[in-house]
Formats: sequence, structure tokens, C-alpha cells
Amino acid sequence: MVLQGKTALVTGGSSGIGLAAARVLRDNGARVAITGRSEERLALAVAELGSDVLPIQADVSSLEELSLASAKIKEAFGSLDILFANAGVALGTPIATTDDATYHRIMDVNVKGVFFTVQSMLPLMREGSSIVLNTSWLNQVGTPGRAILSASKSAVRSFARTMSAELLDRKIRVNAVSPGSIETPIHRGRDQSEEEFRSYADRVGAQVPLGRMGRPEEIASAVLFLASDASSYMLGAEIVVDGGRSEL
Repeated sequence: MVLQGKTALVTGGSSGIGLAAARVLRDNGARVAITGRSEERLALAVAELGSDVLPIQADVSSLEELSLASAKIKEAFGSLDILFANAGVALGTPIATTDDATYHRIMDVNVKGVFFTVQSMLPLMREGSSIVLNTSWLNQVGTPGRAILSASKSAVRSFARTMSAELLDRKIRVNAVSPGSIETPIHRGRDQSEEEFRSYADRVGAQVPLGRMGRPEEIASAVLFLASDASSYMLGAEIVVDGGRSEL
């Protein structure tokens, strides 16, 4: 229970990496709030995690909704010790065919959403808090058809450094976790059968040195480390958890 007595917020916490992170933070003693855009998915997440988890319907690309989320957390928790800015979108962006709407959708959630999530929650964060940002292995490589997504995650990687420098006086640590290809709903196509997804996962996994896609729980373990005092000497850093895909 390394987080006993602490409070945490996980954005995009109703599925995938966010849900796994919320679970491990709660299991290690933290009181946890999660945000998500879908009320239905939030309800399912709470049913899975337990009624002690605080669900908040919010779109991180909306400053108004972030402000309302902050007010709800203040009312319920009073303050925050941990913020995992996890909410994000992943869309293909080939140079020749990507439109303006797709560009703005990615940047509004992945860059604007992360920046203003941190801004809106900072008044609640206690001295010595930990902020964890979700980047991606794509910020280290050149991948065809992923230019805007990769750029958005590179911006988030930069935030870990610049925000750390700006928050030094409050002793708030900002670090990042960089997932590889993880088996989450973001990789599932609409109406895709389980057999079709397993075929996709096998193809993607074959591109990874470890020979498989990762599991959300493997990212959540890194988030727990960065959220806890075990990482007290880490600042502005990034933990890459990608099965070696960006390194080998």
C-alpha cells in the first residue's frame, strides 16, 4: 500500500491503460478519480473497480469541462497527490490525405488536453506531488502515416521536461511513461470480432522484439513507480515500456 492516504486522478480512466492504472493506484492505497467522455463506459469502469472510485464525465479538450472536473475533485478529495494525464487519441495521418479536422482532433486531445489538464489540476496538487504524462514510443522513431500523432506525443515528452522545470519550487515531479503497442480498445476496429483482433495483435506483435503486444497492466506498473516515492529522484524523465520496439 505504497500510496496509502494519497489521492489520484487518471484521465481517460474508463478503459485500456487508464483503467489498468486506476486499478493499480487504488490497489496500492490511493483514493482514485477517473475521467472519461462516455457515461456508459465510466459506469462500467466503476462496476469493475469498485464504488469508492470517483467517476467524472469530461472531455479533456474542453477547458470548461476540465474546470468542472477540478471542482468535483476538490469537493470530494480536497487535494491531489497524483495526476496521470493519460487521455489521448490515435488516428492515422498520411501526409497526402489527412484533413484539418483530424489534425485538430489529435492536437486538441493529445497536446492541448494534456497541457490544460495539468493547468486545471495544479491548484489542487500538494507540494511533492507526482504528475505522470502518457507519451508513446512513436516520439522516438519515424513511422509512415503517423506524423501528427508522433508529433503530438513528442510535445507531451517535452512537457515532462518544461513542466518539471517550472514546478521545481513546488517540488512537483513531472515524468512520462512511453508505451509501445498495447492491447487496448484504441487498437480495436469498430465491429471487429475477437478473432479479427487476435489476428491484428499477432501481426503487430511480430514487429516487436519481444514478439507480442504489451498489456495495459505492464504500463500501469510503470505509472505506479512514477507516482510513488520509489521514483523520488526522477524528474523530467521518460520510462519506455515498448517491448524494445523503439530501441532495437
